[in-house]
Parts: sequence; structure tokens; C-alpha cells
Amino acid sequence: MTPSDYEYLRKLLKERSGLDLSADKQYLVESRLVPLARKAGLPGIPELVQKMKASAEALTAEVVEAMTTNETFFFRDKIPFDHLKDAVLPALIQARAARRSIRIWCAACSTGQEPYSIAMILKDMPALSGWRTEIVATDLAQAVLEKSKAGVFSQFEVQRGLPIQMLVKHFKQNGDLWQLNPDIRAMVQHRQLNLLQDFSHLGTFDVIFCRNVLIYFDQDTKAMIFERMSRMIEPDGVLVLGAAESVVGITDAFKPYPDRRGMYCPNTTRAAPRIAAGSPAMPLKLVAAAR
Repeated sequence: MTPSDYEYLRKLLKERSGLDLSADKQYLVESRLVPLARKAGLPGIPELVQKMKASAEALTAEVVEAMTTNETFFFRDKIPFDHLKDAVLPALIQARAARRSIRIWCAACSTGQEPYSIAMILKDMPALSGWRTEIVATDLAQAVLEKSKAGVFSQFEVQRGLPIQMLVKHFKQNGDLWQLNPDIRAMVQHRQLNLLQDFSHLGTFDVIFCRNVLIYFDQDTKAMIFERMSRMIEPDGVLVLGAAESVVGITDAFKPYPDRRGMYCPNTTRAAPRIAAGSPAMPLKLVAAAR
């Protein structure tokens, strides 16, 4: 891969996905795109870049998807799910007693372990019996969304973070595979979405999980996404970020949730930023659903 090829790919990935690759990530690009080039019948990355420049849009979309990171597992990092069960949901159940409904958005849901972990928590809470619970799971990559919709996982996947009691209760075994029961799958709606696009059509949420995706974006992109999310979350709602992520120094749209690391609530005391009439929320480009 020549320096000019790498710079072309860096620029394209930044524009299409928000993925901000540093100058020393050639090894990462090669490890993910050489197999894609060979699959397309091309000798290597220079030929892949040449074909992309010839307006091969489908191939370009495959390149963007190949550069996303799909690392995920059930109840990943555990602590956010404990906080959800022990603090966030009890508070929301009390606050939403009149309407008896809760909406949760999983941005960059990958192959579904995160939204289904949340679904199992909701299903196992007696206080939510009879409530309308809705989980919206979004991702850039259609392939991982299809896997998530199917709700079928390997023995290796269910062994990563999933308590044996939940496996027995909410899954059915089929040979070496495990499929989630229909009632859990029905709790999750799947939609293809790029975070650089306008996502206001999704509506308003009580909880937003956006973990381990914004770490790949530059500061300005993070700030803009946080700002737009702040308009889609209830005043007493909760934003959940990854263990290595924070809003500090990036935006004042959110503030830390009391005594719960990695969780944030809308900063309702700040003055709302002025948005010029007719200005787009963000460029209508793709986002890397990096988990």
C-alpha cells in the first residue's frame, strides 16, 4: 500500500464514517482490506483503491464496513448493566408510572449482544410486567443487523458474559448453536443507521447506550453527536458510554450521573445552543459502527 493509497483511504473513511485513523494505522487497514481485495478478485490494496476511485460504490461500502470493529459480548463490562438494573430502571419505573412505557436506544448494536442483554434485564423485572418496553438497535452494517435479528449465537458467544441461568431461561439449543426465545427477540427493533446522519426520526428515549463507538471519532464529531443526542433524551434520561469514554472536555450537553461511572444525564441547567435555521444537523454520510 502506497502512502497516497493510505491517505485516500484515511480521508474516505473519515468522510464516510467518522473513523479518524492516525498516520500509523497502515497495519490495521492492510489486515482488514487485503482479504476484502482478494475476495473481490483483486491482487491488493492499490487495485482496490483504483476500483473504488472508479465509482464502485458497493465496494466502497464494503470497505467502510470492513473497517468497523464488531467486538461485543453479552453484558460487556457488566457494571453498566448492574447500574441499569439497580439504579436507572427503578428510578424510571417510578417516574414513568403514569405512562407505563420505557424506550431504550442501542447505537452501534453490532451483532445484538448489548440490546438483548438489556432485553433480558427488562424481561426479568417483575415491576415492568404489563409495561410497553421498546429497544431500538441501530448499526451501520447490514450484515451484523441480520445476525442480530436472527438471535442465533455460537457456544463461544453465549459463554462470553452470559450467566448460565439466563442462557437456560431465554435460549433454546439447536446443535452447537443457541437461539434466543421469540419473546426476547420481539423486544428489539433493528434499523440500519449511521450516526453522522440525522437520527431525530428515532424519537425520544429514556436511556441511550452509545458505548465504544465515539472513541474512534474526532472531538468535533463527538461534540456534535452528543448535542443531537441531548435533544432526543428525556430530561431525566440516562446516556451510557463505554468504560474509557467521557463527555468531560467535549460537551456540556450532559453531566455525570451521580455515583455511577460511565453514565451521564442531560444538563438541563445550561442555555440551549442556537442552531441556524435551515442548517443541516450533520453531513449525510456514513458512520463506522465501531463497538
